[in-house]
Amino acid sequence: MSVRFGRLIASLATVLAVSLPSLTAHAQGVDEFGSFGHERDKQGESEQDSAYELRFGRYEPEVDSQLNGSPFETAFGGSARFLIGAEGDWQLLRIPHFGSVGPGFGFGLTKFSAKAPFTDGSGTSESDTRLWILPMYLVAVARADVFMRDFRIPLVPYAKFGFGYGLWWSSDGTKTAKVDGKVARGASYGLTYALGGMFLLDVLDPDDAKSADGVTGINNSYVFMEWFRPQLDGFGSKKVLDIGSSSWLIGVAVEI
Repeated sequence: MSVRFGRLIASLATVLAVSLPSLTAHAQGVDEFGSFGHERDKQGESEQDSAYELRFGRYEPEVDSQLNGSPFETAFGGSARFLIGAEGDWQLLRIPHFGSVGPGFGFGLTKFSAKAPFTDGSGTSESDTRLWILPMYLVAVARADVFMRDFRIPLVPYAKFGFGYGLWWSSDGTKTAKVDGKVARGASYGLTYALGGMFLLDVLDPDDAKSADGVTGINNSYVFMEWFRPQLDGFGSKKVLDIGSSSWLIGVAVEI
């Protein structure tokens, strides 16, 4: 678990160092016309119509909630597993003194692994049993950046609501697992919603943020925390495996 978590932290650190110039130190240049920064202050912000996120956090599927007993916890234990994902939003409509509204699409991936138990309960084998979950969603996203734009408060609350669809599959050793002769894979669906808040990183170095906008087209960069709820239970159907979850995610985002 610690190795996996370390890799996820390293991935986000790479994004912060490479993709978010507002975090890097910037020495303001000077020539015979004065400081470069004063010239950049006169530049207008480039057009903005989309947002992109890299996100990760703990993911605990609710498989046992619809079954007798707790077979999922018995098989995989209660240790933390993490989801890593990405999202892209189209800021279709901008509402003055509120923010933006538009559609968004995202996906994530998580894996659970443990030694396969013997059916007679006498112990575990040397073979690994694995469960992969790939949640996807299409949502409407409302971002209230009025605090940032009108009041210079570097916080952007947001909400998401829409439809989720998740794929899952299980393997036993090197082969796809089977349960009662049926291949252990399927799809689940349901509602997806989220609430979160973003902190504007541009305030850490406004001059460098203006440079990034002019060179790369990145208008704003953020870190965020989000309560994420993919309710993938087939709208309560007993025929659909409940791979939904309720968890807190953190991540980085840019608006372009």
